[in-house]
Amino acid sequence: MTSRTSPRIGLSTASVYPESSAHAFGYAATLGYDAVEVMVGIDALSQQTSAVKQLSEHHGIPICAIHAPCLLFTQRVWGTEPWGKLERSAEMAAEVGAEVVVVHPPFRWQKEYARDFVNGIAAIESSTGIAFAVENMYPWRASSRRGMEMYLPGWDPSEESYANTTIDLSHAAIAQSDPILMARRLGDRLRHVHLTDGTGSAKDEHLVPGRGSMGAAAFVQHLARSGFAGEIVLEINTRKASGREEREADLRESLDFAREHLAVPTP
Repeated sequence: MTSRTSPRIGLSTASVYPESSAHAFGYAATLGYDAVEVMVGIDALSQQTSAVKQLSEHHGIPICAIHAPCLLFTQRVWGTEPWGKLERSAEMAAEVGAEVVVVHPPFRWQKEYARDFVNGIAAIESSTGIAFAVENMYPWRASSRRGMEMYLPGWDPSEESYANTTIDLSHAAIAQSDPILMARRLGDRLRHVHLTDGTGSAKDEHLVPGRGSMGAAAFVQHLARSGFAGEIVLEINTRKASGREEREADLRESLDFAREHLAVPTP
C-alpha cells in the first residue's frame, strides 16, 4: 500500500474518447499528468493487460487505477458474470501495479449480484489486496423531476460500509448531491476522485472542471485541506472537440485546474 502524503493527478483513458487508450497515455506524458486510469472496454486495447502494461512502460506513466467494465455499454466485456469481471479487473490491476479498481454499484436488475454486493466487495478486497473504490452514481431522470433508483443497494456509497469509495462530480451533479458533504461523510474511506463537473441536468456531462456548477474548485481545496492522499483522476468528455488541438487544450486546462486548487495550505 502506498505511503504518499499528497494525491497524484491522473488522466482517465475515457477522457480522450473517441481516441484510443494509447492516445490517452500519449496525452498524459506530453501534458505532465502523474498517472493514468484505464477504463476497460472503451477500446479493445484497454482489455489487454500486456498492451496496457507496455503503454505504461513506454511512456513512463504509472497506472493508478483500473475502471472495471460495469457501464451499460461494457456489460459484455470480459463476459457477463459480474464477479468474474471484478476478479479480472483485480488481476489486471495487480499486473500493472495499480492499487485501485473503480467499480459502480449493481444495476437494479442484477438482483443476485446486488444481494451480497457490500459483503462481496469486502471479500474480494481481502482476497486480492486491491482496493475496490465504489463510485457514487445517481437516480435516473428524464428531467428535473424526481428520478428512479436504478442501483442496488443504492447510488450513494456513503450510506454503505464500503472501505474504499470514489466521488465523481458529474454524477453528484445529476443526483444534486453536495460532493463536499459526501466527502465529509466518507472521511478516510474516500480513496479516489473523478474530477469533472456538471450543471445539475439529467445528463451525465463530465465537463472540464470549473465549467459547471458543482463548486469543483472548493471541492479540490477541501481535499487539500483535509489531507486527502488518494488519486484525483480527470474524467472529462472531449467527444465534441473539433480535433486534437482542442482536446489537448481541455486536458491541459483540467490538469492546471487540479494543480492550482490543490495548492492550498493543509492543516
